[in-house]
Amino acid sequence: MADTNKILIADDNQANVELLEAYLAGVDCNVEIAVNGQDALDKAASFMPDLILLDVMMPKLSGFEVCQKLKSDPATSRIMILMVTALNELGDIERAVTAGTDDFLSKPVNKVELLKRVSNMLRIKDMQDENERLRRYIDDMESESGHDPKAE
Repeated sequence: MADTNKILIADDNQANVELLEAYLAGVDCNVEIAVNGQDALDKAASFMPDLILLDVMMPKLSGFEVCQKLKSDPATSRIMILMVTALNELGDIERAVTAGTDDFLSKPVNKVELLKRVSNMLRIKDMQDENERLRRYIDDMESESGHDPKAE
């Protein structure tokens, strides 16, 4: 069984943060808050969340910039990112995808939709983590046996 999931809410609007926290109240998770783009990067590095609910329009760095930086850094590239934004133009969605977001949700946020996406994304993250553990285990077993399948 996986440890309690960690979710970072990155939004500069206190009312949005409170709403998202209230919606997540029934989810077994630890929640941290970031109030701007730079804070989101700093908290992502220290808290190492499983999922970030990332607003696009924030001071210091936009959600697009935060997402791109997190996804390009090997230490944070596996963090799932759900962009939560009032922007819903096709160009904005394309920018989010180009930045590396795993999914996006339009504001105003629908509680049922948010909870389903959070649940699905955490399940995917858990499966990715398990696959990584298994890959490392297999690599360890092969190196202990002296068998190197890459040499074949």
